[in-house]
Amino acid sequence: MFNRNFRESIVKALLITASLITILTTFGILFSILFEAIEFFKMQSFFYFIFGADWFPEADKFGALPLFAGTFYITAIAMLIALPIGLLSAIYMSEYATKRVRETLKPMLEILAGIPTVVYGFFAAITMAPAIVEFFEMFGFHVSFQNALAPGIVMGIMIIPIISSLSDDVISSVPKHVRHGSLALGMTKSETIIHIVLPSALPGIISATLLGISRALGETMIVVMAAGLQANMTWNPLETMTTVTVCIVDAMTGDQEFSSPETLGAFALGLVLFVVTLSINIVSVYAIRKFHKKYKISNL
Repeated sequence: MFNRNFRESIVKALLITASLITILTTFGILFSILFEAIEFFKMQSFFYFIFGADWFPEADKFGALPLFAGTFYITAIAMLIALPIGLLSAIYMSEYATKRVRETLKPMLEILAGIPTVVYGFFAAITMAPAIVEFFEMFGFHVSFQNALAPGIVMGIMIIPIISSLSDDVISSVPKHVRHGSLALGMTKSETIIHIVLPSALPGIISATLLGISRALGETMIVVMAAGLQANMTWNPLETMTTVTVCIVDAMTGDQEFSSPETLGAFALGLVLFVVTLSINIVSVYAIRKFHKKYKISNL
């Protein structure tokens, strides 16, 4: 009995240690950028950094609004591509495809998740961007080869397997008796999916979607290779724009001193991006709990 209790205590201690490591790592990441960001805000206006529309470090102008606008704009384009395709493919594989078809399609779809982002960047810059330019110039539009639409589309393709695979697993985990009960009451298969299966799986679908958004917010290579480095706040997806992560890489790989405003500005950008990602996670937890309570997922 003593040995069993001792082993149980060791296992419990290991689990607690693993949990503390993850928590301490998160705080370590936060503090690693927080103190340098504070040094930046001692030299620059926080208000202008958040709401300023000019990002020209060479002229000592650090208005980050165009960077965050470009980040959210390209992310929105990516999610418009990834969410419907990923969710519909998940519904097909979990509800309509035969076992043989599912075992064939799912690994092929998940291959996209293993492709390095730099390869997606080449595809966006060499194939997608020229195709977009050629297509829109047929209708008389002036299009830059470094535009926001190309990286947005390619980023969406990259995120498809994340949403599709996770959504497929969640939809497949909805108990069979729930479907059978719905069909027994006279609902069609499509009505059962829309009104029963998807609401039951909605917490997991929300998690998959927000994971895809987080991946898009942090993407760098595709944007820098296809959209460029110019901070531009515009609604036109055919113009060039850049994102926060691209500017962070550009600032950290330059030849300026570490204590310069250009370098410290990268930490300020990272801090705001950290806060944005944290806010998304908090909202997702709230939404998931709300749908768990509404549909009583735990009782299925």
